Amino acid sequence: MKVKTIRIIGVCLLLAVWLGLVGAMWFGPSSDFSNAERRALKQFPKLNAQTLLDGSFMQEFDGYTQDQFPLRDSFRKIKSVFHNYVMNYKDNNNIYIQDGYAAKMEYPLNESSLNLALIRFRGYYDTFLKNKPIKTYVAVVPDKGYYLAEENGYLAMDYETLFSKVRENMPWAKYIDLTQVLSVSDYYYTDTHWRQEKILPAAQTIAKAMNAWVPQEGDYEPKRLDKDFYGVYYGQAALPMDAEPMYWMESDVLSACKTYLCTIDETTYSPKRELLYEGVYDESKLESQDLYETYLSGAQAVLRIENPKAKTGKELVVFRDSFGSSMVPLLVENYRTVTVVDMRYVNTNVLSRLVQFTNQDVLFLYSTLVLNTAGSLLQQ
Repeated sequence: MKVKTIRIIGVCLLLAVWLGLVGAMWFGPSSDFSNAERRALKQFPKLNAQTLLDGSFMQEFDGYTQDQFPLRDSFRKIKSVFHNYVMNYKDNNNIYIQDGYAAKMEYPLNESSLNLALIRFRGYYDTFLKNKPIKTYVAVVPDKGYYLAEENGYLAMDYETLFSKVRENMPWAKYIDLTQVLSVSDYYYTDTHWRQEKILPAAQTIAKAMNAWVPQEGDYEPKRLDKDFYGVYYGQAALPMDAEPMYWMESDVLSACKTYLCTIDETTYSPKRELLYEGVYDESKLESQDLYETYLSGAQAVLRIENPKAKTGKELVVFRDSFGSSMVPLLVENYRTVTVVDMRYVNTNVLSRLVQFTNQDVLFLYSTLVLNTAGSLLQQ
């Protein structure tokens, strides 16, 4: 009798939990965004005869139930901990932890993507730089997998082929090798990006290659931000990982700079610029989900940094992805003006109105991560 009672109680408790989860799912508020994963969550799909007949409703509903499941982040953490520490899986959703560093398996090399990126770069060269007294350079930023993956038994893209293809297909740009001046310790434990306070040797390598003033360690004072940093892999891995300190490299020169957003006036279709902030770091982003956006405001189409204390009257144009956001401030001191272009957010017609290419230094600075998923670079 006692066993039967225990079973009934167990079934009732299980039913109560199930009903509670179902009730929370159907009647609780939907979340629009996952802070942990840094992505928008799927919402309840449109329900009508067409979506029912073509099956799209059920497909989207499946994703909706997964994204909006109650206590989703808690269950994700339990699953990840079980996989990683009990089952000893090498990765969870292609993210692995090695020597405390979280990294994503980037495999294989997507040569079609790389070729598309190289075509886009060639298009910019032909449109803006060819037959002009412009010195052009290219540097590829290796992701953490370059230093972690293969030697620890994880799948890795063919990095050497990627580097070789960039060299071969950009003969009009001087290639700058960064692989020997970086190590895994120069990257955040929980994020894709490199740490600004660690990449001065990389900045020196770039500056030397461009025959520019070379920044020295004593030129900057690291300023630790009041908030610590949780990188993108912290949420995606759903594993217990500590927050990390984030630093800005400060100097009198950088503090004297002004950073402008360059856009096109929608009425007159003429260039305009708006002062975003003094200096090169965006303090308004200190309250954002991603502290890394404090470097040059994160994703912006065209920014212009004006440096009144420049050592020369020269101008630098940097075509970059997010890795360039923290590198560019370390290259500013030699240039009166630095224009920063993210080709993912601007097409060639608009750029031709915002930047007059004459005799600048031009640097293409892109990570292996973007080159291996270059569809976003194809805006024209």
